[in-house]
Amino acid sequence: MGTNKCILLGTGTSQGVPVIGCNCKVCHSTDTKDARLRSSVLLSLGDMNIVIDTGPDFRQQMLRQRVGHLNAILLTHEHNDHVAGLDDIRPFNFMQRESISVFTSSRVIEDLKSKYHYIFAEDKYPGAPSIQLNEIRDDSFMIQKIAIQPIHYMHGNMPVIGFRIGDLAYLTDIKYIKEKEMAKLTGVKTLIVSALHRSEHHSHFNLDEALRFIKKVNPQAAYLTHISHLMGCYSEVSKTLPMGVHLAYDGLQIGINL
Repeated sequence: MGTNKCILLGTGTSQGVPVIGCNCKVCHSTDTKDARLRSSVLLSLGDMNIVIDTGPDFRQQMLRQRVGHLNAILLTHEHNDHVAGLDDIRPFNFMQRESISVFTSSRVIEDLKSKYHYIFAEDKYPGAPSIQLNEIRDDSFMIQKIAIQPIHYMHGNMPVIGFRIGDLAYLTDIKYIKEKEMAKLTGVKTLIVSALHRSEHHSHFNLDEALRFIKKVNPQAAYLTHISHLMGCYSEVSKTLPMGVHLAYDGLQIGINL
């Protein structure tokens, strides 16, 4: 696998899988690949750890993966299934004795200041998380020696930021993308992209849309994430996908060439 890898911490949609109170086949599956926490990835790049999105399952994901340190967080957008676990960075603050750098759009920064007002208060509680906010614009930026290329697209009417790191791109909650942003995906060898389920949806790619998008990007391998229980069981859906396209699952590890 090498020293640079992407670990999928969660591959489920906003409700996760199984869904509370649901009696469908997927939600009652005994296959561990059908159990999906909210979507997030860990970029393990040498001795540096970067997390993309801190959803409600962030604490559980950090414990399950035994993450001992955290260098930075990238946030795609402000929906709760992508930011609701932000308070749980506190152990990293305490262990590392430093703020955690968070990179996201100016709009999400303002939303975080509202949602987590106690973090940014002038006279804040001593045990509150410590965060250093950094605004993402159009250009690539550096986290230590790692170049991060933001990719802008739309989640219905909401702008979202995906990320390219080396030959891997991660795009979740996507519905529309402009050609200018598509150009940033040229040469991507591994594409991780959301595919909610099979039916049309107002703000997410369904399976057919994701497959058309993958064909256009033309990576060597593609992995579908942010998956609803309505997609079907992993073992059954996997058999129907084109060569080189896979359903992602929690805990999957993918190598990255920087």
